[in-house]
Amino acid sequence: MYSSFTTSISRFSRANGAVNHSSRTALTLDDVRRIAPSVFAEQKHDSRSERYSYIPTSEVLTGLMKEGFRPYALMQGGSRDEEKRGFTKHLIRLRHDSQELAVGGTHNEIVLLNSHDGTSAYRLMAGVFRMICGNGMVVAQSMIDDICVPHKGDVQGRVIDGCCELLERLPEVSDSVSEMDGLKLTDGERLAFARASLVARYGEDEAPITAEQVLTVKRREDAAPTIWNTLNTAQESLIRGGLGYVQRDEAGRRVARRRTREVNGIDQNTHVNRALWALAEEMKKLKTNG
Repeated sequence: MYSSFTTSISRFSRANGAVNHSSRTALTLDDVRRIAPSVFAEQKHDSRSERYSYIPTSEVLTGLMKEGFRPYALMQGGSRDEEKRGFTKHLIRLRHDSQELAVGGTHNEIVLLNSHDGTSAYRLMAGVFRMICGNGMVVAQSMIDDICVPHKGDVQGRVIDGCCELLERLPEVSDSVSEMDGLKLTDGERLAFARASLVARYGEDEAPITAEQVLTVKRREDAAPTIWNTLNTAQESLIRGGLGYVQRDEAGRRVARRRTREVNGIDQNTHVNRALWALAEEMKKLKTNG
């Protein structure tokens, strides 16, 4: 029913021990083991206490797959600590068998986050995957609250229940996407969105690229200046990287030509994604109420 690992890859990158992989077809458990071995950590890290209920993510994922939740994308964090490398934070993007392709060529998803080194409980978030560009987004918590499951008690059952709870709310995501896709922005509003997105990516530090670069349209389907297209264009520009800029020294002298890096870190990737979604939601409110 599902394609093999060798034919399913649409994106696969590694940097500093981190892994970022997404597929257009569901992954098998063997695929997951090969891509993100920390999902299959055989025991908890030594730093965890006896109260830490160790259930590997692979066991939880197996239960989820029996309930119709399939993995389509994986991220695994790197670690400078050699002892923690097999226990690091990992993120799995899931789609349920009942979910058909939604508005704007998107798939609603549930994003599962966990680690076995004590840095994360099980966290469930609503997400969206856009087929045309392979953008995997995370919905802002202000729209749909996360569900957190600590490492104690019936972890597997509570995670499955949490996924089912989020599944019932995913139509709200499609409704929001539809609204964003129907609202157009002026040039000034798009620039304001891009400037705010640079703050989400680089904080208060001076960004190496311009707002105009963030808004560079990569495909004709994104040409219409809607909130949805602006969100996707900005997200792709900032998360994927590859935008050229000139590096200068403290005196302003040109040093070299560089390109922005892809955001491979799970925490930063999630933060930027959620900040951009929240920004799009606020822009939608302004356009609707204005």
